[in-house]
Order: sequence, then C-alpha cells, then structure tokens
Amino acid sequence: MTAIEVREVTFRYPSGKGLVGASFNAAPGERLGIVGPNTAGKSTLLRLLSKVLAPQRGAVLIHGRDISRVGRLALAREVAVVPQDFQVAFPFSVNDVVLMGRYPHATGGAWGARDRAVAREAMQTVGVADLANRRVDELSGGERQLVSLARALAQEPSVLLLDEPTAHLDLRHQRDVVETVFSSGSDRMRTTVLVSHDLNLAAEHCDRLLLLAGGTVQAFGAPKEVITPQQLEQAYGCPVEVDLDPVSHRPRVRSSLARAGAVHLEMDSPRM
Repeated sequence: MTAIEVREVTFRYPSGKGLVGASFNAAPGERLGIVGPNTAGKSTLLRLLSKVLAPQRGAVLIHGRDISRVGRLALAREVAVVPQDFQVAFPFSVNDVVLMGRYPHATGGAWGARDRAVAREAMQTVGVADLANRRVDELSGGERQLVSLARALAQEPSVLLLDEPTAHLDLRHQRDVVETVFSSGSDRMRTTVLVSHDLNLAAEHCDRLLLLAGGTVQAFGAPKEVITPQQLEQAYGCPVEVDLDPVSHRPRVRSSLARAGAVHLEMDSPRM
C-alpha cells in the first residue's frame, strides 16, 4: 500500500493558477521532495494533501483512504504540517504549543501522562527542551520554527508535510531542522514530503523528487532523473549547470538560479 497517492488532481484558483492533472505516489517511509519555480503549485499541493483545500477533480489518498471521506481529527492523527512561517497569536509557552500537537490523540480534551511524555520527547528531539517554559512570541524565528517542528512530531504522524522548513533561517537553525527531519532514528517510519526552493537540499536528502512547473508535473523520479540541465531549464526558464556532489554522488546545481529571480538557492546545503 502507498502512503500517499494523488490521482489526476486538479485545483484552480479564480486567477487560473493552481494544479492540473497531478498524479504521483509516495511509499511508506519515503522522503519525497517537491520543487519548482514560484507559482508552480507547490504550496497548493501541500494544502491539498492536508485537506486545507479539496480537489475540484481527482482524489488524494492517505494509506489508501480518500481523505475527502476522512474527518479532520482522524486525518490529524496521520498527517502533520510544518508551515513556512509559524506564528502564535497568544502568549503560550513552548510546552503548551508542543502539547497542542497531542490534541488529535487526547482523551476528552485533557492531556494524559503519555501526551506529556511524547511532547517532552519531541522537544528534546529538536533541541528546544530548555525553552519549554518560554513564551513562543519571545523566541527568534529559528527557535519558533523548531517549536513548530516539535509540535508536528508530537502528533506522531505517519505523514509529515514540510513547507519550506529552512526558509528565512540562519545556517545553524537550517542545520538543526535538517538534522531533525532527516537524521532522526525514527524518521524512516514516516513518509516525509518536503516543499523546497533549495534544489540541492531536496536532491541531497530526498529519495524522489516531483518537479512542478506551470501547475503540472514536469518530472517525477530519482534526483538524478529530475535534476538535469534540460529539466531545470525548461521549468525555470534559464540555463542551469549540474554536476555530482563528490561525497554523496547526488546531482548538485552549480549555477545560482536565485540570480535569475527563480528560486532562493543555498549552494552548500547542510549535509550529514
């Protein structure tokens, strides 16, 4: 059984942008990267996977179940989302926010001993346990992003959706997020979907990549099949140089697409 299956999904905004006829799948435990230029449909796809949006055509299945027939609470027991920009409107503590990830599992809306233990473990995993009693609105952007990740891990999801998790972070916090997501001893038990403008990060750490362009799937496969000069020039509209990383032997973009205004690209992504 696949963990995620997207079948001919179409969703268009009134502007006409969105996704058209997207199809792909992800296996249990797989790391799937979603890449492509701005307005390609990456964030739209993540919203469809998390049921924030509903397909106008086609279907999204999680573990073989059409999520249009799955309640939001039940879906939250399987799917967790780490947004690009995590904000908290009220002065909750870090511990309170991470415990919110246990809501889908809580009995009668009350936290039990296991909920608190899972939240503590999640905070320790991402390195924010020492901030447990701090107010989230007092933290730096990087620290807030780690709290958001801890909250998602506290859900104990089988599918983890990450929307630009390293965007706007300094190198240290980028490293912390990447190490948590891709080096955790339990991460192979989860299917991870990473939306990223950082092609090298996605190519280095993902099993397969989905390249979107103009709201359609342009390529889907192993990084070496997707990160090619021809595919990227077609998607981004500018020349691209690709070679192999000397350590991982995975494809690596050498020319900066950022200068062409297409993406924000870190040329030396954090590597384990």
